[in-house]
Amino acid sequence: MRFLTLLLVTAFATSFSNAAVVEEKLTLPNELGTAVMYHDNAATKPAPAVVVVHEWWGLNDYARKRAHQLAELGYTAIAVDMYGTGKSTSHPKDAMSFMNAALAEPEKMNARFDAALAILRKQPSTDSSKLFAIGYCFGGAVVLNQARRGLDLAGVASFHGSLGTETKVEPGTIKAKVLVATGAADAMVPVTQVVGFVEEMTAAGVDFELLSFPGVMHSFTNPGSTALGKKYDMPLAYDTHADQVSWAALMTMLAQ
Repeated sequence: MRFLTLLLVTAFATSFSNAAVVEEKLTLPNELGTAVMYHDNAATKPAPAVVVVHEWWGLNDYARKRAHQLAELGYTAIAVDMYGTGKSTSHPKDAMSFMNAALAEPEKMNARFDAALAILRKQPSTDSSKLFAIGYCFGGAVVLNQARRGLDLAGVASFHGSLGTETKVEPGTIKAKVLVATGAADAMVPVTQVVGFVEEMTAAGVDFELLSFPGVMHSFTNPGSTALGKKYDMPLAYDTHADQVSWAALMTMLAQ
């Protein structure tokens, strides 16, 4: 069955390998900020759509690249600036400042996500019954919290994101399937947090999948993370295997 699933995903990806991807820069309503949407202008029928939430660095080239990748595969994807400032950085001090400012206004973050989701729903290329959200690092925590809000999402995927929460979700709240990919050597997502997440999801009866990669550190999907880790003496490192396996798991979830 696993082999058949991989064949189906590969066939789906190949069929869209020549997609003509269109980029649209968007302004969210109510002065919430901006987003960038990618879609295949040659699409002939509605397909799943994905909200992409960036790492703590902000809406940078990496987050946009992931959204573009999804569009190449036939999905409509919108990369939303969850900070609402249009700023991004490669310095951890600035990233921490951006993130803390956003976390201080959770209602605005939720409103930005809701606005991006509303835009996706209106697209002719979107199957509104198959809306997903994925996030990296800070963004991973954001999409998990959107699922905890009980939003009508088909699935969410967190890549090396924080898994903790102050308020554990009640049974029946989460409608989405949940995929979490984490590094077992991630100092920013300790094992106690992973255990707490598993207990929370299990108690709430959530359909979830956890991928934990031995020896893998934080930000393992971002090819630029190793250099940043060395530059700023941070426990960051790209890992090809973890990146590829976690992306394949995402493809399986989207295809299903």
